[in-house]
Amino acid sequence: MALDSALNLFQWNRVATIQGGVGKTTTALNLLAGIAQRKQRPLGVDLDPQAHLSGVFGIHPRLADDSIYAFFMRQRPLTDVAEITDSGVFLCPAHLDLAKLDALLGKGLNVVTRLRSALRAPGVIPGPVVIDCCAFLGVLSLNAIFACDLLVVPVSADFLAFEGAQQVERSLNALEPVFKRRLPRRYVLTRYDAQLKMSTDVADLMPLAFRSDEICSTRIAEGVGLAEGPSRSQDVFRHAQQSRGSRDYQILIEELVSAGFIT
Repeated sequence: MALDSALNLFQWNRVATIQGGVGKTTTALNLLAGIAQRKQRPLGVDLDPQAHLSGVFGIHPRLADDSIYAFFMRQRPLTDVAEITDSGVFLCPAHLDLAKLDALLGKGLNVVTRLRSALRAPGVIPGPVVIDCCAFLGVLSLNAIFACDLLVVPVSADFLAFEGAQQVERSLNALEPVFKRRLPRRYVLTRYDAQLKMSTDVADLMPLAFRSDEICSTRIAEGVGLAEGPSRSQDVFRHAQQSRGSRDYQILIEELVSAGFIT
């Protein structure tokens, strides 16, 4: 199936994962794979120069122009750089040269809204789109924020990750005058172990730091299946279908569906 025809099948749903080192790419990977299991053809956009999401899907562009870099620097359509993966996910892969974009492009409004404009272009009505952001709040992450309907902020169940999530919250609040609205977001606790006091402490602190309606009720438990999958270039549903991690991500997707962020 050609990408253009696949993208035209679905309504708008754009989700971006933000904050690094906390299960961000794992969450993007398993959201995409889980959506694909729902008989949809989601589009993944890897905006992290480290390209971990692309690597897990087995896509390693040798040239920057074979990646999402060409969309930003050469005005190539997203459909030209997207590739189909074994999981049934279309992916616009990343390349290390994405790290140069802040210096090359700056952060003008026409730059940070480029991805949004492409996703909303006439004749291209993408279905579920999951954008994996880099941890740095630069031109790439701003493109994702402007383009998405929902920001998913994974919070690993430790105090450093919790503090990082609070910094993300402050950054998003600082952007509200630009958007003239509150940016929709959901904080999801990852690497959770109910037997560890640190995990339960962070879980107890989250409602004190974030709005209760912006905290996912689903908690992603720590698990070997989740950790092993990426090393085998597999999502949790393919690597450990009966695992707790597989179940948790299925429940998270259902939660986002119920909230209207994925249809």
